[in-house]
Amino acid sequence: MNMNVIREITALTQNDCFTVFSGTRSCFDFSMHYHEEFELNLIENGFGARRVVGGHVEDVEDLELVLIGPNLQHAWFTHQANCEEIKEINIRFDTDLFGENFLNRNQLHFVKNLLDRSSRGILFSKDATLQLSSRIRSLVGKNGFDSVLELMSIIHDLSISRNMRVLSDSGFQADGRQEHCSRRIEMAFEHMNRNFDKAITLAEIAKIANMSEVSFSRYFKQKTGCTFIDSLNEIRLGHASRYLIETSQNISEIAYDCGFNNISNFNRMFKRKKKCTPKEFRESFSGQKLFI
Repeated sequence: MNMNVIREITALTQNDCFTVFSGTRSCFDFSMHYHEEFELNLIENGFGARRVVGGHVEDVEDLELVLIGPNLQHAWFTHQANCEEIKEINIRFDTDLFGENFLNRNQLHFVKNLLDRSSRGILFSKDATLQLSSRIRSLVGKNGFDSVLELMSIIHDLSISRNMRVLSDSGFQADGRQEHCSRRIEMAFEHMNRNFDKAITLAEIAKIANMSEVSFSRYFKQKTGCTFIDSLNEIRLGHASRYLIETSQNISEIAYDCGFNNISNFNRMFKRKKKCTPKEFRESFSGQKLFI
């Protein structure tokens, strides 16, 4: 299988601040795609549908709100959804809506962090979705400057909401970029992303950071919330997810090409992380109609 992903050109022009699409559907029939704009997607009555964001696959609850960053491939599929009135509000806005200099102001810290994290896709909590869904719906009937202020306000409120969840693995994006508040951690991730297909030891990474193994291990966990080995495996699983979608390599080859030297260990870790086997993950992307 060689899974193609569509690059979508949206209706957003240089003269638009954002676009809003609202509608009711009985199924999701669009293929895996990506686009240069941010996408905020509110779905109601979608229980049983399946959401794919980067390398993350998950069934949809009745109500959900997701933010997709630029050039992150994603799609919603009907799967087991059987409601005839699935409601969707899709908001697209460009990367320069806030402006880089504006985002670097202290007051925009949380918004900047939210937009940075959306490169892996963000699912907001049920509480935040319930609190903001009526305001998102109100954008359908708004226009002019007030609508721009309201969208900015919604994004700000989302940025300070609790219990949001990042979806896709860090290694799924082609460049594997992440932002951290430490140059040492940045260097560690740069090395892991460049060499994920090789054996990488804690001693090797600690030397790059100019720290002892014990000190670096503690420092890494403090800065990232994860252990070094968990982060390395997440990067490797992200790349494996890309290969499963985009290539026809067999699963054993992919495992070894992504740095796993034991196929049983790869299958076990993949299932624990993705809630499905690599074979099931690959099959979930097949059979979709593509538009080029």
